[in-house]
Amino acid sequence: QVQLVESGGGLVQIGGSLRLSCAASGSTFSANAMGWYRQAPGKQRELVATITSGGRTTNYADSVKGRFTISRDNAKNTVYLQMNSLKPEDTAIYYCNRRSGSLPWGQGTQVTVSA
Repeated sequence: QVQLVESGGGLVQIGGSLRLSCAASGSTFSANAMGWYRQAPGKQRELVATITSGGRTTNYADSVKGRFTISRDNAKNTVYLQMNSLKPEDTAIYYCNRRSGSLPWGQGTQVTVSA
């Protein structure tokens, strides 16, 4: 069973940056497209960024395009999310999963953006 462990969240001021990491166990990591999701209080979980298995193609939600960058290191079974120019509306719990969302969800990592 693949397990996902997210880390790197925290409290940051408006305009600041954070780098999230997601470590995945299991041997099938490199074969799957991955994504970062987020869930704000009272809202549904949304997909904010995806990356193909080899890392060559990425896609972003309009709300984060130009500010967030997804990347991966298949040798380390890890996917990253670099977040720059953070806004209060980026406040949420961030999760990683396959692009299909088919794995059991990890605990996520809290990102809070404040003035």
